[in-house]
Amino acid sequence: MSSSRALPLLLAATALCTATATATAHAAQDAGHRPPKVVADWARAWNGSDPQALGALFTADGTYTDKAVGVTFRGREEIAGWKARADRLIADVRVTVRSTHRSGGRITVRAVYSGHLKGAPKPFAVPMTTLLDLDGRHPCRIAADEDHYDLGAVLTQSGLPADWTPPSP
Repeated sequence: MSSSRALPLLLAATALCTATATATAHAAQDAGHRPPKVVADWARAWNGSDPQALGALFTADGTYTDKAVGVTFRGREEIAGWKARADRLIADVRVTVRSTHRSGGRITVRAVYSGHLKGAPKPFAVPMTTLLDLDGRHPCRIAADEDHYDLGAVLTQSGLPADWTPPSP
C-alpha cells in the first residue's frame, strides 16, 4: 500500500477507535450514575413522606446506625420511627445519591444529606457516606445501614451552636 493511501486509512482507523473508546467510556459512566435498585429505593424512602417505606427495605432484624448522632435502631419499626423523627425535626430532609460502589454484599453510597432543621435560621447540605450491607439470602433487603456525615457541619450550616440538641419528641 502506498504511503499516500496509508495515512488517510490510519487516520480514519484512529478516529474510529477514539470514537468507540469515548462512546464506551460514556456508556460505562452513565451506567455508573444509575444506583442499584436497593439504593434508589433507599433514597426514595428517605425523600418520601412514609416512614414505613424506609423500614420495609430492611430485614426483620436489620440495623440502622447514624454515626454522627451516635444511635442505632433495630428492626423495621424502630427504623421507621427514626425516619418519622427525622421528618418531624428536619423540613425537606433529602438524600441525593452522587455515586455508588458495590463489593460483594456491601454498597458504599456517596450522597448529599440536606434539609432545614426546624427552628434553625438556615438549611444545610453536607456530604454523607452510607454503607449498606445487604442480606445474603435476599439481596434487595438491607441488613445494616451506617450513615457517616459531619454533625458539626450540619449545625454550622444551619446557624446553630455546636452544643445544640434537638427538642424531645
